[in-house]
Formats: sequence, C-alpha cells, structure tokens
Amino acid sequence: MVTIRLARGGANKRPYYRIIVADRRRALTGNCIERIGFYNPLATDKEEKLRVDLARVQYWVSKGAKPTERVAHLLKKHKPAA
Repeated sequence: MVTIRLARGGANKRPYYRIIVADRRRALTGNCIERIGFYNPLATDKEEKLRVDLARVQYWVSKGAKPTERVAHLLKKHKPAA
C-alpha cells in the first residue's frame, strides 16, 4: 500500500520534514517514490512553513495512496479556499 507521510530530517531539536509518497512497508528513512513537499514546524515569519504540490497529492490519492493522519491535517490547513 502506498502512503503519503512525513520523513524527518534536520538537526537535533531542529526538525524539518519532507512530505513523501512511499510504500508503507519501507523504512521511514528509506527510499521514497516521490517528494511532494515539505513542512518546517519551526519556521519564522519570513520563512515558508509548508509547501505542497496539491496536483501531485490529488494524483496519488486517485491512485489509491492514503495520507497519514498528520499529513491529512496539514493538507486540510493548506488547501486554498475555493
């Protein structure tokens, strides 16, 4: 099963997450199918906190990928008002 999840990077006490599409059976730091964005929880006002390619998210969801609970929450906050 394919999931859309966060992969942690960054230094100690300075987390930085990539939003990736990966096989659920892979290790969290293993190979991913595609990187579709990032999330920086410690971003200041001048820095970008979240960037997601919504077109690619829709593509992968249409192919059966399921976002994790945290990623679904981030996508819901990021979605532009239509």
